[in-house]
Amino acid sequence: MTASHSVPLHQDSLSLRHAEFVNLLANTENLLLIQDLDGVCMELVRDPLQRTIDCDYVKATTAFDNHFFVLTNGEHVGKRGVNGIVEKAFGYASEVKQQGWYLPGLAAGGIQWQDRFGHLSHPGVSDAEWQFLQTIPQTMATRLRQFLQKHQEILSAAEIEQCVDACVLDHVASPTANLNTAFDRLHAHPEIYAALQQDMQQLMVELLQEASRWGLGDSFFVHYAPNLGKDAQGNEILQPATDSDSGTTDFQFMLRGAMKEAGVLVILNYYYFLHTGHYPLGKDFNARTAPKSHAELLQAVTEHFDPKLMPVMVGVGDTVTSQLTWENDRWVVRRGGSDRNFLQLVQDIGKQGQTGNVVVYVDSSGGEVKNRKPLRLEPDTQQTWYVVEGPGDRRDTNDPLQLNIVFPGGHQQYALSFRQAAQKRRLSL
Repeated sequence: MTASHSVPLHQDSLSLRHAEFVNLLANTENLLLIQDLDGVCMELVRDPLQRTIDCDYVKATTAFDNHFFVLTNGEHVGKRGVNGIVEKAFGYASEVKQQGWYLPGLAAGGIQWQDRFGHLSHPGVSDAEWQFLQTIPQTMATRLRQFLQKHQEILSAAEIEQCVDACVLDHVASPTANLNTAFDRLHAHPEIYAALQQDMQQLMVELLQEASRWGLGDSFFVHYAPNLGKDAQGNEILQPATDSDSGTTDFQFMLRGAMKEAGVLVILNYYYFLHTGHYPLGKDFNARTAPKSHAELLQAVTEHFDPKLMPVMVGVGDTVTSQLTWENDRWVVRRGGSDRNFLQLVQDIGKQGQTGNVVVYVDSSGGEVKNRKPLRLEPDTQQTWYVVEGPGDRRDTNDPLQLNIVFPGGHQQYALSFRQAAQKRRLSL
């Protein structure tokens, strides 16, 4: 049950204290807000081409200029990039660029940098890596088509092509097979969808092997979303589908270093430059040169960032999982989700520097994508509603990640609070 209002926001858990959260964003001058996109400010949909974004939310981000940055595994550019969604919402790309309404920050897990006027860069990526990445979308499309054509008793030729077109995301820096549409078409045949998951996982293995033959054996890794954390070798664990849950839907072939937690340090390094004129980690620091472990990332903050200048950081995400599995005659907790590690780092930076960093969770289970566990709410004797169960396994009682503020109403509820905070911030600061 949610703690008392006397508890500071950064110590609360699963709290619905949205008004206090609005005031935190509105009145904290030294603020750094790092936010995911899909499921947070946009509804999760099966086909990424159908995503939409609210113009008022986009305009509100400018109230936090130099204090707000996105951190997403999607991309800014391309047919399915967020820039196109923003341009479509406003109707004119030229106006978006002129007004600075593009969403600033990191995409492709931390590899793709953009300012709010759409100036783009990919620090640390070689020509050979770009050439290899360009081959992958077609390979994914061929493999997916071959699999689906084995099941023409279920899918027509036209449906197969529609599915391939929707599922293969031709991102320039993180080509992805997104199986949401396939799950929708195959939900009545769970054994076929499970086989498709396995086939896509095998394709990822083969792509890594092919990269090694190109001399790029250390250049890439595979990100599964959602996932069940990492195995002993550091590889992410696929979340198998169930009858009602699509499990892992996103199979992302990513450049090594493209981890959201590394992106936190890239953004923090840039934030210090904006406000002090100095890069604590150097001007050329990027996600590919960042430390790899959680402990090393925290150590870098301790050693290089002036604690007196450290902002209050707010991390916002929607993908956090935990699951107990029976392995080797014992229960094992598997914690994952593509936002978990970056939110954990934001939380721990705050604890380390005693800056009161806040972790925010947006419940995206109400969208079309059925792989999110909804928050569970119950009323007390005064009919005041409280969140009594979070997105993880209720038996996981020792999760180190504390979700301070939660939005059960999803992206619309979060965007409303964000817009309110922007309006107040314009008046107060």
